Amino acid sequence: MAASQKSSPQPLLDVEEDEGDSVGSAHNHTHMKKAFRLMNDLRSRRMLCDVLLLAEDVEIPAHRVVLASCSPYFCAMFTGDMSESKAHQVEIRDVDGQTLRKLVDYIYTAEIEVTEDNVQVLLPAASLLQLMDVRQACCDFLRTQLHPTNCLGIRAFADLHACTQLLGQAHAYAEQHFSEVMLSEEFLGLSLQQVCSLISSDKLTVSTEEKVFEAMISWIKYDKEARLEHMPKLMEHVRLPLLSRDYLVQTCSAFLCVANANAMGQIVEEEALIKNNSTCKDFLIEAMNVECYDFQEDRWYQVADLPSRRCRAGVTFMGGRVYAVGGFNGSLRVRTVDVYDAMRDQWSPVPSMQERRSTLGAAVLGDLLYAVGGFDGSTGLSSVEAYSYKTNEWTFVAPMNTRRSSVGVGVVDGKLYAVGGYDGASRQCLSTVEQYDPISNQWCYVADMSTRRSGAGVGVLSGQLYAAGGHDGPLVRKSVEVYDPSSNSWRQVCDMNMCRRNAGVCAINGLLYVIGGDDGSCNLSSVEFYNPATDKWSLLPTNMSNGRSYAGRLSPHGGAKRNSMHSGPVDVHHAEIPYEYSQAGECKVLKVQRSRSPTPPVGRGYGNMRGKVFGTSTRYKPRPLPKPTARATTSHQTQSTGPLTRTTDGTLRKLNLSDGGEAMSPLVNRTKHGAPRTWSL
Repeated sequence: MAASQKSSPQPLLDVEEDEGDSVGSAHNHTHMKKAFRLMNDLRSRRMLCDVLLLAEDVEIPAHRVVLASCSPYFCAMFTGDMSESKAHQVEIRDVDGQTLRKLVDYIYTAEIEVTEDNVQVLLPAASLLQLMDVRQACCDFLRTQLHPTNCLGIRAFADLHACTQLLGQAHAYAEQHFSEVMLSEEFLGLSLQQVCSLISSDKLTVSTEEKVFEAMISWIKYDKEARLEHMPKLMEHVRLPLLSRDYLVQTCSAFLCVANANAMGQIVEEEALIKNNSTCKDFLIEAMNVECYDFQEDRWYQVADLPSRRCRAGVTFMGGRVYAVGGFNGSLRVRTVDVYDAMRDQWSPVPSMQERRSTLGAAVLGDLLYAVGGFDGSTGLSSVEAYSYKTNEWTFVAPMNTRRSSVGVGVVDGKLYAVGGYDGASRQCLSTVEQYDPISNQWCYVADMSTRRSGAGVGVLSGQLYAAGGHDGPLVRKSVEVYDPSSNSWRQVCDMNMCRRNAGVCAINGLLYVIGGDDGSCNLSSVEFYNPATDKWSLLPTNMSNGRSYAGRLSPHGGAKRNSMHSGPVDVHHAEIPYEYSQAGECKVLKVQRSRSPTPPVGRGYGNMRGKVFGTSTRYKPRPLPKPTARATTSHQTQSTGPLTRTTDGTLRKLNLSDGGEAMSPLVNRTKHGAPRTWSL
């Protein structure tokens, strides 16, 4: 792009006018202009010149008095005791010949053209000769050329040459256009200190804080070997409470755990925003660990972490070990399977499934572990495969009649049941139930449930199949129904105390336990149990340490010294994004608003372990936390009329370069009941 700017600075010489009306006084406004035009003409004809300036191979004749009158640099050179004051030829170093010629021309004519091609050599040369008008003209030109692809380079150039005003303008431009700046090569070439300075700014203007995290990751990946060690330092400047729940654990924590094993723990312990925000701290901690509940001691405690993060996995027990099957690792649905040895408190891998699956059901029938349905990243699955610990292999069995993600599974009287879920084709949750006979290797439909349920908790107690809670679109249920295989019929039992979906279910000592889940607006840490003798639900006196949803679990039978319940790696889904189901079986965001809290279809896995109850939480919907991006463009409570910038207290600030920003009201979110809630970070 051709661009130029002509500089016409103030007159080189000042002439004072008489203040009074003195008789005979006169002032010729063209005198200086004519004089300099004549001196320049004499110079061009090399007449009366008393100095020859040399730069590279360029010779420039000039008059000492003219140079000294316009440039403090030449004035000091020609009026001092320096050898150049008497020399006929003077060499000017650090300036190329053509640039020096332009600056000498400016001294005689008061005009110079600034272009993209010469500005980077003209400004430092003008600074050397102390031609401040030319220097300012260069700064003004660069300011007009600011663009997301060059603002960081201009900022560095201004910093190098102490152009304070231009430095501030370029930095402000980078802050205001950060979403585009982060994509440039200049950003990837910044130093650690420069990146920290930029992303830590309160005036950074981005649509969401996710942009800041993504910028940090891009910068690290550009030179991963050298920069990976700086991740904890950089994460200090990513405002984690401003990240959406889903992004925080599904993307942010997944990358941190994979890229830098030490980063997550260090961030949780050292990052001030996390230490001061218990909910945010819960997100990151729960993305890494597995929690165990001891019934006898009535307490929760930590067990070994999974070797690799997985959410929406199936969980079951076979051959004395706990299996975590498939799931989602934050970027891909996985085929991998990890096995937990309770005696050694250790996880280890076994052969992978033949298909990628998340939101699947997992159960044990006979000596085979079944992975039922789920979602492969593009479509819901009807396929089923079985794993034998004897042969250490996975093989396909007959597929279901209906694709089912978010399916609940259970085993009764040697038959495997697939309950409800979501098929992705009808765009509705399912009330249908299928039964698998391993002898004939066939699936057949049995009686439908009375209501559609996706994400229902399914458990087996006293030879009957229970379906607890779940959801039908945005409606979260607390109703429970039970299936009797002998009569092929469903009947209602007492409702739970709370609406729950994506909860873990297991049976122990004649009672049916429902663990965690979410009610559509927040995660639940409570556990309640059903007594079929009294047809009543009661809350367990001790809650989990954090609310957990989509908790896998294992049903015990038999006696042992310790009964335990696990819930583990988490997946966060932001509770404020309305959605619709796609034919593939996943959720599609409709538009941003702050009044609903849907959850995409999810599945669960469970099985039996003698004397213990295990589960891994593969869906986490935490307590309500706002999405205080401070740059949000859509909200029921807050409207923005201009660029927004963030502050450390989570308030929206309208960008105002003149006064530093005008504070606006704190972000307000609405609960599912419509009552306003003000958030404080």
